[in-house]
Amino acid sequence: MKTKMLLTILLLAPLSGCQQALNDKNHNDIYDEDGNTVHVADRNRQYNQSFRNDDRKGRFGYARHQATPVKNKDKTQAPKINREEMAHIISSLTVQLPNIQDASALVTDEEALVVYRTGSKQREETADQVKKTAASVVPRYYHIYISDNPNLMQSIANFSSLGSNSRNVDQLMADTIEEMKKSPQGNVSTDGKGKKTEF
Repeated sequence: MKTKMLLTILLLAPLSGCQQALNDKNHNDIYDEDGNTVHVADRNRQYNQSFRNDDRKGRFGYARHQATPVKNKDKTQAPKINREEMAHIISSLTVQLPNIQDASALVTDEEALVVYRTGSKQREETADQVKKTAASVVPRYYHIYISDNPNLMQSIANFSSLGSNSRNVDQLMADTIEEMKKSPQGNVSTDGKGKKTEF
């Protein structure tokens, strides 16, 4: 009798461990997507990497985030802005505008400074186009300052090796911005400080 009971316990022990593992997995499923992107590729076979053609141009970008009251919610980090990439996009889009031969852009934590060289006699119209271009790239709370004085290109280039915590950077930046304000700032509606509010 004792042998049968011992044999039964030995056979059921691994099964109860499996059941516990299944319960843990099912319980943790509600946390797997907390604060993380839900990728379509994880849900549907046709989106798997082996079925993608990464050389295909023009693919749309898609992401979905779910906010749920679960364990990792406080650990979710806010997205960070890639200032270098934004500066690259602004300058590359600006040189595609009519009559713009050269453009430099500097993006800080709350300003976008764009200096460009143009042969256009319609300075206000050109400034308007440049400002709209920059405004289409940066977040809405950014202050945008532009200048068609190519001598200021070196001034904003000097800031490229600095950061928000660099010594005297705020005063140096303010001096450069004051120089930039001597150029047309475009007709984009602003709050008087270069901050975009609407087009």
